[in-house]
Amino acid sequence: MAKINFGGVEENVVTREEYPLEKALKNLSEETIAVVGYGVQGPGQALNLKDNGFNVIVGQRKNSPSWEKAIKDGWKEGVNLFAIEEACEKATIIMYLLSDAGQVAVWSTVKRFLKPGKALFFSHGFGITFKDQTNIIPPDDVDVILVAPKGSGTSLRRLYLEGGGLNASYAIFNDASGKALDRVLALGIGIGSGYLFETTFEKEVYSDLTGERGSLMGAIQGLFAAQYDCLRGRGHSPSEAFNETVEEFTQSLMPLIAENGMDWMYANCSTTAQRGALDWWKKFRDAIAPVYKELYDSVAAGKEAEISIKSNSQPDYREKLDIELKELRDSELWRTGAEVRKLRP
Repeated sequence: MAKINFGGVEENVVTREEYPLEKALKNLSEETIAVVGYGVQGPGQALNLKDNGFNVIVGQRKNSPSWEKAIKDGWKEGVNLFAIEEACEKATIIMYLLSDAGQVAVWSTVKRFLKPGKALFFSHGFGITFKDQTNIIPPDDVDVILVAPKGSGTSLRRLYLEGGGLNASYAIFNDASGKALDRVLALGIGIGSGYLFETTFEKEVYSDLTGERGSLMGAIQGLFAAQYDCLRGRGHSPSEAFNETVEEFTQSLMPLIAENGMDWMYANCSTTAQRGALDWWKKFRDAIAPVYKELYDSVAAGKEAEISIKSNSQPDYREKLDIELKELRDSELWRTGAEVRKLRP
């Protein structure tokens, strides 16, 4: 484990060089890893572990869409694909990768199989941090650990297949066995993390919920919509408004930021663009800062967790979600986007 200085702050970081795959395989050679849930994170993590040579099985509700997806991905019933109860019984490490609402619903089943010495793994601090609402309280004689990839399971899998990896945070909530650190680091390397940085369950969920509602998903859609509507309202065509709002951002500028940072992206744009960006970015920061404070306070108070659990537990959740996503899909902004994407070379 190395101490890396990030902007003047030292953090604990683990790289693939420090903790190679061979070490991870050795440390988990006697373990049976059950990935419970095959929805968002489950497929990427399970397939990466399998391809890396770990003893991994999948637990999923039989005859569900996710069960069928697992079969299409090559998992075989009775060999490495089982009902949730059977997978949990076989496992020494249970990777609890159901949705937050799914974890609440299935907890009473999974808890029965948490025997002394086993490990319970999460990729989100939600269930443990908001235990007053989720009732997810593991027994004291099991390890409780977390590796949270900084991206979707789809991205985790794609980057793995390309030879890359997503950075991930790791945390230990309970070390009953004395080997929780090796378990969590080995799993982090096994699922294809780029590097691992230390956090806590609470900090992971607070930052994650803020990020998802903020710059990663909620705020960026709000920013796109506001600029697109402004340009359209001033007489610009849909194509021009979309290209100046979304296409240039995603296809040209974001890769430059990812490559060498914001200042480097600025330096590789016109002097007019540079001047405007430098003059205006702080105005946007100051305008948005109160919204972020409100958002973080709502997360820390458990309000966002309460909303998520209540909404996602409704029997008609999927139907309502489809209606909300259709609103985005059918907006002029994203209908234009669909046509622009067809024209990419």
